[in-house]
Amino acid sequence: MENEPLYVVMISVHGLIRGEDLELGRDSDTGGQTKYVVELARALAKRPEVVQVDLLTRRIVDPHVSADYAEPIEMLSDKARVVRLDAGPGDYIRKEELWDHLDCFADNAVDFLHRIDQVPDVIHSHYADAGYVGQRLAHVFGSPLVHTGHSLGRVKRGRLLATGMSRDAVEGRYNMARRISAEEETLATAELVIASTRNEIDEQYALYDYYQPERMRVIPPGTDLERFHPPIGDEHDSPIAQEINRFLSDPDKPIILALSRPDERKNILALVQAYGESEALQALANLVIVAGNRDDIREMESGTQKVLNDLLVLIDAHDLYGRVAYPKHHSFDEVSAIYRLAAASRGVFVNPALTEPFGLTLLEAAASGLPVVATEDGGPTDILANCQNGRLIDPLDTHDISQALMETLQDPDVHASLARNGLDGVQAHYSWSGHAASYMAAVAPLVERAERAPRAAVVRRPRLYHDRAIFSDLDQNLLGDPESLGTFVEFVRRNRKCTSFGIVTGRRLESALKVMKRYGIPRPDALITSVGTEIHYAPRLTIDTAWIDHIDHMWNPKSIRRVLDELPGLKLQSTEFHSRFKLSYYIDPTKSPSLDEINRRLHQEEQAASTILSFGQFLDVVPQRASKGLALRYVAHQWEIPLEHVLAAGGSGADEDMMRGNTLAVVVANRHNEELSSLTDTDRVYFATQPFARGILEAIDHYDFLGECRVPAPDPHPE
Repeated sequence: MENEPLYVVMISVHGLIRGEDLELGRDSDTGGQTKYVVELARALAKRPEVVQVDLLTRRIVDPHVSADYAEPIEMLSDKARVVRLDAGPGDYIRKEELWDHLDCFADNAVDFLHRIDQVPDVIHSHYADAGYVGQRLAHVFGSPLVHTGHSLGRVKRGRLLATGMSRDAVEGRYNMARRISAEEETLATAELVIASTRNEIDEQYALYDYYQPERMRVIPPGTDLERFHPPIGDEHDSPIAQEINRFLSDPDKPIILALSRPDERKNILALVQAYGESEALQALANLVIVAGNRDDIREMESGTQKVLNDLLVLIDAHDLYGRVAYPKHHSFDEVSAIYRLAAASRGVFVNPALTEPFGLTLLEAAASGLPVVATEDGGPTDILANCQNGRLIDPLDTHDISQALMETLQDPDVHASLARNGLDGVQAHYSWSGHAASYMAAVAPLVERAERAPRAAVVRRPRLYHDRAIFSDLDQNLLGDPESLGTFVEFVRRNRKCTSFGIVTGRRLESALKVMKRYGIPRPDALITSVGTEIHYAPRLTIDTAWIDHIDHMWNPKSIRRVLDELPGLKLQSTEFHSRFKLSYYIDPTKSPSLDEINRRLHQEEQAASTILSFGQFLDVVPQRASKGLALRYVAHQWEIPLEHVLAAGGSGADEDMMRGNTLAVVVANRHNEELSSLTDTDRVYFATQPFARGILEAIDHYDFLGECRVPAPDPHPE
């Protein structure tokens, strides 16, 4: 492995990502993270030990955004590219609305990697939604997962609540419970978490149950030192300079520059307030606020509208006309020119954010020769400690903000010294080549010890005419209504030439065969037993040993029993319900810890295990790489059947992950309602009106399963 070139897969699901003219500041999803992932991909691709970097993101087909985002492939360099995958509607939607579409994104990512016949050496997820996807890819391919959070849900929720926003409002707007759950699962799975600052590890990740500082590493991001550099003499001639100067009565004064999204957390209103309260600061310098791009404020999302409207109100209240510039538009290429314009004026860059996880704009400003004044919260503390090029301020204290700006601007010697320190500090600590070198040193040990998913070696019956498959749970779907079971069995037998049939059950093999014989259920083409931990194939029930080797990764049932047997409300079931890769408990939720707490304890003991709750009283513990859904996808891949041609039928919580994503799914009417309630608004999940096998037959008609295998469009005129 040491001498083999590495294939790196990066995942950043949301945002408008492209190689050139990044739309930074367009909205809350187009901040520094989108720039970071593109520049990291390019930097890693320059490393000699890397053969290819693929940045996976969501494909967007929307007339309101550039057609660039609809292109499936975009080359960033000869060894790096953006790969855009479909997930949910084509429209550009907020990241908070993407959660129901992430399983489809994951399925399409797996399909893409299968099609190019490449197994990632490293999977690197960015932000919580990509972490959710990255876990699934890591379980499928056995690749190490690296994660960068960029911002964290628990931290954001705390700050939103502190502003007076109610918990219900936070949840409704930001889908915070799902985000935090995904972050917890990602931290439990990731072998390396890359943070930008020590504060991020000690103060922010420490809020999580799966906080494992030994798996976390500070690797500060770099900045593009070719693009961001000191003034060269032509700054005042640029179009963006003319656009800024038209706001100003005396454009020759030094510039106080703020550049950020129009987001409440960026706290630009406090900056305007500080400037408006200080006549001395107004006499000394102009204020330039570059807050994204806008055409009509009235057409922007509500949060952005509020910030921009309040900004204009403050400017008017303090009568700052002629002293404050707030241009409507700027291009990606003009950002560096804006910094140089401010530096040429002997100005200062200010970041007054309430919280700043890192602060890429501080590096860009320093590389451009600008001293900085920045919030004392988060990343700026590390940057200023390294660069010694400015002062930290309390973002809630307007007097502190204005005082720091005055001190930086008044003394030419102090200003020149800070500017020089910033240039030297960025060169020494924040180059992309240095970041890439540290990155490769950190991931090399993970690659060396990775256990890849083995290729299946068993011989299977040819399936030349089989282009679709039905997979069903056993107890909840096929048993309980003998009449409808008979009709379903006849359907299966009649269509065996075109449709494969699989059973997915929590039962052990012997138990499943016994009950199938009793009810006259024909032996399936694939029998997935013990909650997805064993796969057997017709006609001789050949076991898939490659699957067993794959899920055996770090499986330690004795240690798991040691953790769980001491918990109240859990009682181990009799041996007939256990198998090599499944431990089964009865659970009394009134006495036991919550499922989240049980998972937390397992991960604290470094157990690579997943828990599956069924009917509120049965708890199965299986290897982290195993589940009904993962096993189903593995078999579909072996049979070369696209997931869009797979009908997955279930009725309990154990079935949920095989019904999410690109499969066509049906929840039978005799379902466990509470456990499957989260599927009600999920794409490709049909809730049947009939129970048991009748519900499956109903879904076969609903999807036109023997015809086009399509999802019917919603009725535009429901009764």
